[in-house]
Amino acid sequence: MNDTTRTTTRTTTEVAVVGSGPTGLLLAGDLAIAGVPVTLVEKRPHKISNLSRAFVLHARTLEQLDARGLADELEAKGRPLSDIRLFDRLTIRLDTLPSRFRHLLVLPQYEVEKALERRAVDAGVRFLYETEVTGLSQDAEGVTVHLRGADGEPGELRAAYAVGTDGLHSAVREAVGLSFPGKSVIRSVVLADVLLDEKPEHTLTANADGDAFAFIAPFGDGYYRVIGWHRDRNVPDTAPLDLDEVREIARLALGRDYGMRDARWLSRFHSDERQAPAYRVGRVFLAGDAAHVHTPAGGQGMNTGLQDAANLAWKLAAVLQGHAARELLDTYQSERHPVGKSVLRSSGGIVRLAMARRPWTLALRAALTTFSNHVGPAQRHAAGQITGIGYAYAAPRGAHALAGKRMPDADLASGRLYEALRGGMFVLITPKPQQYRENGRKDRLMVESWASDRRTTVLVRPDGYVAWAAEAPDAAQTEAALTRWTGRN
Repeated sequence: MNDTTRTTTRTTTEVAVVGSGPTGLLLAGDLAIAGVPVTLVEKRPHKISNLSRAFVLHARTLEQLDARGLADELEAKGRPLSDIRLFDRLTIRLDTLPSRFRHLLVLPQYEVEKALERRAVDAGVRFLYETEVTGLSQDAEGVTVHLRGADGEPGELRAAYAVGTDGLHSAVREAVGLSFPGKSVIRSVVLADVLLDEKPEHTLTANADGDAFAFIAPFGDGYYRVIGWHRDRNVPDTAPLDLDEVREIARLALGRDYGMRDARWLSRFHSDERQAPAYRVGRVFLAGDAAHVHTPAGGQGMNTGLQDAANLAWKLAAVLQGHAARELLDTYQSERHPVGKSVLRSSGGIVRLAMARRPWTLALRAALTTFSNHVGPAQRHAAGQITGIGYAYAAPRGAHALAGKRMPDADLASGRLYEALRGGMFVLITPKPQQYRENGRKDRLMVESWASDRRTTVLVRPDGYVAWAAEAPDAAQTEAALTRWTGRN
């Protein structure tokens, strides 16, 4: 049969998610749990790879995973680290974070993917593996995603909305014509998964000397991930790589190579800084690496993508289920694009300081290190940016001081806030039990009360940010806020 006589198979769904990395899996799982039919398209076979580069979960991401009942499971598999050490002198302390998770968690990405995939499967997500996106078109009613299966046969997936979570070379981003401006920051980064004869002193070992940097982290199965770079080795990603080159870089940056041997994976790659100018084109959205990529410094890549997904999922569900106007979807761009831009700046700044070798840049690094190590506000700001705890969303003029802020876990009369968020609903916290009832919103609102004598009434969004707050509001004010955020009862 030639191409002109093939029949095209068309299926339908409410949301098409393209890409089954952590961002796509969390998004699809959230939508399915909310009752939204969702299909996840992935061009790779169904196999979670242990060759992914992400290795760190930060506090804000752990909070999001806690709100999905996954954090404790992943904490048991990873290694907590109470500080981040950079340049062999700068230490960013995490043990004072205003969070249940006063650490970062060293854990390979594939462990996160396994947990999120299981959750998505249990929620009823439909998976299309070995299926490639070849194009996309949209109209006023929906999106048509053009597909090609493993057998080469064409297909179509019709959806109300589509989300590209398909990485740096996103087919969805290309299909909607979005540019991806930016540049390669560092080339010929080497990566190796090895056994070590000497166990590093710290869980994460990292340093830079201006001409080279290196990073070592444990897999948990006896192997270690080593990432390194040398200023004078600017070769193509396809250039051969052997373990001797990795050892040499480690010795330059770290002082020794820890007896690296028995590499099970060797790779060379480059690191880009890029961001799409828009995260939405009509009914099509971008999230994760399809929307932004940056250097691995600070371990913020996977974390930023997971928080993109947490922000977008509840908004799509609310619009599709008729509880919110379509304008709510515009806030995905206004809230997440600035965060992506900030992550590009912070991760890029770390890399540039690590690469410093001129006297004035070395002096700047020394000054910043001393300042950050000894000035409390600077420490808190750095920790807040890297961990995601410090980001907030814009609130309307005149709103309560809490509006738009991340809501820390709090003790409620019935348990913890992030346990209450596991239903994927808004949580209204009032000073007294039964002060306000769901009033026909039981499918999207949970009413709780403080365990303490706190007097503020707070409405928490499904992603753990404050939608609205007030001091001693009357019933009419509370109802008006609930109608605005959760729809009419």
